[in-house]
Amino acid sequence: MRQKLARVFGGVAMMALVAGGATACSSGDGGDASGGDACGNKIAFFGALTGSSAALGINENNGVKLAVDKYNKENADCKVELVPLDSQGSPDQAPGLAQKAIDDAKILGIVGPAYSGESEAAGPLFNEAGLVTITPSATRPSLSQQGWKTFFRGVGNDFSQGPAAGNYIKNVLKAEKVYVIDDQSAYGAGLADEVKKVLGAGVVGSDKVQGEGKQVEFSAVVTKVKASGAQAVFYGGYYQEAGLIRKQLTAAGVTAPLVAGDGVNDTAYITSAGQAAAEGTILTCPCAPATEARGTFVQEFKALNGSDPGTYSDTAYDAANILLAGIKAGKTTRPALLEFVKNYSGEGVAASYKFVEGGELDPAQVKVWAFKVTGGKVVPDQEIPKS
Repeated sequence: MRQKLARVFGGVAMMALVAGGATACSSGDGGDASGGDACGNKIAFFGALTGSSAALGINENNGVKLAVDKYNKENADCKVELVPLDSQGSPDQAPGLAQKAIDDAKILGIVGPAYSGESEAAGPLFNEAGLVTITPSATRPSLSQQGWKTFFRGVGNDFSQGPAAGNYIKNVLKAEKVYVIDDQSAYGAGLADEVKKVLGAGVVGSDKVQGEGKQVEFSAVVTKVKASGAQAVFYGGYYQEAGLIRKQLTAAGVTAPLVAGDGVNDTAYITSAGQAAAEGTILTCPCAPATEARGTFVQEFKALNGSDPGTYSDTAYDAANILLAGIKAGKTTRPALLEFVKNYSGEGVAASYKFVEGGELDPAQVKVWAFKVTGGKVVPDQEIPKS
C-alpha cells in the first residue's frame, strides 16, 4: 500500500510539473492532439519501430506519444510535434538518423536511442551538435564514460542489472552450474560479462551467437548446453534470438530455466519461443513493472494505445515529460534544454529523476526487478538486490 500511495503522489507531481510554468512560446494555430506546429518545437523518439527488434521500441514510442498527447491538450496554443526516427535497432542506421535529427533545427531533444549499439554509433554526433538525449532503455555502462555532455540515462545500467541477475541465479534459483550465451552486441555481451563476474566458477560454459535476426538455428549451442549439465542458462541479447534458443533447448530436452535481461523482457519473446517452452523464464529489468506505474498512467496509456504498457513504456513517458517540462519552462534552444535536463530533479510515473556524473540516473533511484513468464504472460516476480 505504501508503494502504491507513493506512485499516486509521483504521478500528480509530474503532471503538475509539466502543466505549470510559463508558456514557452507564442500562441498560434495548432495541429491535432498528437502533434502540431503552432510554435514549431519538436522532440523525437529514436529507436526500432519496424523490424525484428521493434516490440520494445514500440512500447517506448507509445509512452512518448502519451506524454506529447497530454502536453498538447494542455497547451493547445503552442503544441510540440513528435518526430519518430525508426532505427530498426541497427547501429548501421543510427548515424544517418542522428544527422537527420540534427539537421532539423526545430528538434530540441531526443527520447532514445533505445538500444546500446545505436547509442554508441549516434552519441558522438549528438554530442557534437549539442542535442540532448535521454535514453529510457540503453543500459551498457560505457555509454556514460565517453565524455558526451548530451547523454542522459533514465534507468540503471548493466552494473546494476548484471549483478542482480547473477544474484537471482545464485540465491533464488540456487543454480550451481550456469551456461552463459550472448549475441555479441554492445548490450548483450556487456550484460553477460557482468553476470559472469558474479557467478565466477559457476559458469560451466559460454558461447556467442549472432543477433539482429542473422541466426535462427542454434543446434551447436544447444548441444553444448545439454552436455554441460547446466542448471540455468543466461542469455545476453534480445527477444527474437532468445525465443528461438529457448524453443530449441526445450525441444532437445533441456529443462534448465532461461534467465535473460531487459532486451528479452517483452511478450514477443513468448511468441518466439512458444508458450510452453517460455513458461518459467526469468527476465530482469533495471525498472519497476510498468503496469504498476504511478498515478493514472496505466489507464491513460491503454486508452490511447489500446494495450497495457510494456517494458520501458513508463520510463520513455517520463523521459519525454522531462523534455516537455523544459520546453514549457521556455527552454526552447538546444543549449537551454540541455542545461535544463542536466540540472533536472523531479518525480515521474516510473521513478524519481536526478542525473549524476556522465548522465547516469542517481544510483539511489535505481531498482532492478525480476519478472517471470507465467501462464503465457510476463508478470512481476520480485525486486532483487543490485549487489
